[in-house]
Amino acid sequence: MPFRVLITDHAWPSLDIEHRILGELGAELAVAETASEAELTALARDADAILTNWAKVPERALDGAQRCLVVARYGVGLDNIPVARATELGILVTNVPDFCTEEVSDHVLALVLACARRVVQFARATSAGAWNLDLARGLPRLRGQRIGLIGFGAIPHALVPKARGLGLDVLAYTPRLEPGRRDEATGVETTNDLARLLGESDYVSLHAPATPETRGLIGERELRAMKPTAFLINTSRGALVDEAALLRALTEGWIAGAALDVMAAEPPPAADPPLVLPNVIVTPHVGFYSEASIAELATRAAQSVAHVLRGELPPHIVNPGVMQGPSYRLGRSGADEPGRAPPS
Repeated sequence: MPFRVLITDHAWPSLDIEHRILGELGAELAVAETASEAELTALARDADAILTNWAKVPERALDGAQRCLVVARYGVGLDNIPVARATELGILVTNVPDFCTEEVSDHVLALVLACARRVVQFARATSAGAWNLDLARGLPRLRGQRIGLIGFGAIPHALVPKARGLGLDVLAYTPRLEPGRRDEATGVETTNDLARLLGESDYVSLHAPATPETRGLIGERELRAMKPTAFLINTSRGALVDEAALLRALTEGWIAGAALDVMAAEPPPAADPPLVLPNVIVTPHVGFYSEASIAELATRAAQSVAHVLRGELPPHIVNPGVMQGPSYRLGRSGADEPGRAPPS
């Protein structure tokens, strides 16, 4: 019986890479059409592996996927995968944690420049027939301003030299590091005082994962702590921001504006206020995208699945504790083929 790999969704037009890599193992691809809970639950029943991009993988689908050995995320974040339930069931979970560091850091920089130089406002005005310098009044010089990074993983590390190239000072917040120290790789000062970073930064850029601890990380108190001339930039996850508080901050002038590549609901409703506010830039969760990054993502995610189907450990296991559990599927003896667990 050939391996069967469920693909819940994908943000690119072709699955040629997946067909090539997994086809070498004789695997068949089952591609969901709607990614509804009912469809994914039905398709997962005879899946040996699941590849998922943005679609939410229901716990019910995993409960019925008795042959499934691995759920591989096309991407970094894991908020659409019930990792704890997968671990209980003995299923490996993997991701591709560093595939788009250049693209996202470039996108952050583009949003900083768009805010700093009011690019979108100027473009809208000239499109409407206005040609004057009124919108430019009060523009500060970018060099010498500060960007505050909330989270300091691979993407913000890649952003640091680009931001410094524009003359920006950089401060990074992470609760794991001692305040006042310098990051060895970049020389950036770090702090565990979020209020300090918010109060001193002209651009606050979010780079944290969506977890129970970080949901609503930026709420009314944090937005009020920012400078009234500052901008909030989010290329991470919409759940990090209390959007009701952000709307008040933008309309009441607590901050100057926001640039969002991610939102709580994607796509957002057409009447969502941030889409039409003049001091907000919204892009459609595209920060990760380039032709090169997509090819790398598809290749590495499919290779992770191929490793497991061959009975090998994949790179970037996000729930390594599963391997010590009694239900660990890849480690079962008596499998009919390499990498295939016997039916439960």
